[in-house]
Amino acid sequence: MTSTPRQAPSRRRLLGTAAKAAGLAGLGAFGAAGALGTAGCAAPASVAAGKTQLRYWHLFGGGDGVNMSAMLDVFRKEHPEFDLEVAQLQWGAPYYTKLGMAGAGGRAPEVAALHLARLPGFGPGRLLDPFDLDLLAEHGVEPGNFPEQIWRRGAVDGKQYAVPLDTHPIVLFYNTKICEKAGLLDGSGKLKTLRGTEEFTEALRAITKVTKRPALVTETLGPDVVGPWRIFATFYSQTGGTLLDPTGTRMTIDDEKALRALEFMRTLTHEGLAVRRVDYNGGVAVFNAGETGFYLNGEWEVTTFTESKLPFSMTRVPNLFGRPTVQADAHAFVLPHQKDRGGPPNEAAHAFVGWMMRHSTDWAKGGHVPAYLPTLKEPAYLKLEPQSAYRSVIEDVALDPPAWFAGSASSMWLALGAVFSGVLTGSRTPREALDEAKSRLRELLDTPSPLGAPGAGRSRGGETA
Repeated sequence: MTSTPRQAPSRRRLLGTAAKAAGLAGLGAFGAAGALGTAGCAAPASVAAGKTQLRYWHLFGGGDGVNMSAMLDVFRKEHPEFDLEVAQLQWGAPYYTKLGMAGAGGRAPEVAALHLARLPGFGPGRLLDPFDLDLLAEHGVEPGNFPEQIWRRGAVDGKQYAVPLDTHPIVLFYNTKICEKAGLLDGSGKLKTLRGTEEFTEALRAITKVTKRPALVTETLGPDVVGPWRIFATFYSQTGGTLLDPTGTRMTIDDEKALRALEFMRTLTHEGLAVRRVDYNGGVAVFNAGETGFYLNGEWEVTTFTESKLPFSMTRVPNLFGRPTVQADAHAFVLPHQKDRGGPPNEAAHAFVGWMMRHSTDWAKGGHVPAYLPTLKEPAYLKLEPQSAYRSVIEDVALDPPAWFAGSASSMWLALGAVFSGVLTGSRTPREALDEAKSRLRELLDTPSPLGAPGAGRSRGGETA
């Protein structure tokens, strides 16, 4: 094992803790509601004379929080007619608890951020209000401006409840200095295209010859580990496998495909090609110290390595199993339920969402790929390096299945992250891990949604091969 210094927790390192707070027994985002009381309800705001009230809640911290604050400052200057009141709340389950309570009471902010994969379990029609598509169109937001798959995930029963801002996929970071010595860069200094597990494994071996250390680092353990789930979800999606059916009520795991992904994960650490035991902070530190050539994680760590002046770049996760898909979630805007939604404040919310879409190049500085397709062609975005280098992934993201227990900071992430951690560390065989993962999924499927999401709790553990 590589010895690494311990860093202060990053925003994403808090993910598992947040999910744990929500509980694995079906409490979801509302597990802490009793303790919070009415803290999540939006108190009546004092609106400046002659201005329209616009309250916005979000959960962005770290580099994302800095980027969001800068964007909001510009929005205020350009829209003096709005009295913008912003609340940045704690990332993860605490945020969703407060947002849900505000919607349940009908006293919510005009607009808020939400992870798109959490939408099925967030009470669309009760805790969320639908967007007015005509109003959105007035501000340059139309369905054709987004990848069909991502836009469609924001719709429930024919109404649009979420407008995607970005997608944040897992990516491959690579140390350009090490990869150059290993002969893995092309004539433009970019990582050569790697296809299939054999080519990827050979690239790892070439790096190991240079560093005399494991070539790859990624999160493998920790009390709230979720990285192994994201790695498995990426590899498994590339085989064409699925976890659940389109209704989110029946398991559809293909054992053969799942085992292919898990056995490859096991090979990486068993053969010493990847660091076997390292938590999230340790993984960041290992790559940042120049000890490995490759690092698998979400693109949001781009700020960390840019600030440290590490010689690095980023690219899509290679197509190892036949399809170029990668695990991802997406940030989106939603309209939390208000008893009297409408009028100027509601129009202001739609104007805000439109403005954020048209200015998402600024948001992309933090690594996220804008979901608003016109942005991907803007010269200012294309000049962002390495952020724009993996933009094509927008068409190949593998979002979590549409279930109430899925999505960022969810029970599923924590449950399956812990199971697949054992494959990487060697405490579980791939077969044992798959059996345990299926067992945990059955438990989640048979647990009623705390919000009564359609279909939840009716699976009876059913599955298809």
